[in-house]
Amino acid sequence: MEYYLFLKFVHIITATFLFGTGIGTAFFMLMAYLSGNIATIKQTTRHVVLADWIFTTPSVILQPITGIALMWILHYPFNSLWFAIVIGLYIFTGFCWIPVVFIQYQLRNQAATLQDSTILPPRFRYLMFWWIGLGIPAFISVLLIYWLMVSKWGLSDTLFS
Repeated sequence: MEYYLFLKFVHIITATFLFGTGIGTAFFMLMAYLSGNIATIKQTTRHVVLADWIFTTPSVILQPITGIALMWILHYPFNSLWFAIVIGLYIFTGFCWIPVVFIQYQLRNQAATLQDSTILPPRFRYLMFWWIGLGIPAFISVLLIYWLMVSKWGLSDTLFS
């Protein structure tokens, strides 16, 4: 049981980092974009990319490791509806997040080339459209995963024997 508390702590902290960094960087990136201030956009895009490396990436790696270890320790069934939905949402979130990471790099690189007195080019606006469009379903998926973690809805329903 010593491992259980450690794993649970790491799982909760990384979930918090994942969600908190995601919503925080999304807010600041959107606010910078809406401001139209090139200097602010340059700084914010750099920080968002850095935050993803420091907080999001390690959390994305540790979440399934600690989650599966906790399931094993607690003898939760891997053939449950709950696990299938959690894994499905996690994978879906990843399919949204991976393109967002590449988009953030493009936004950062493009912003770095702009003069502070220019307006945002159409390509930047196009990338932001996709960044927001992929971020919204990823955010909703993470909220659903949190709800499933707390409620354990579907844990006793098995999909196969």
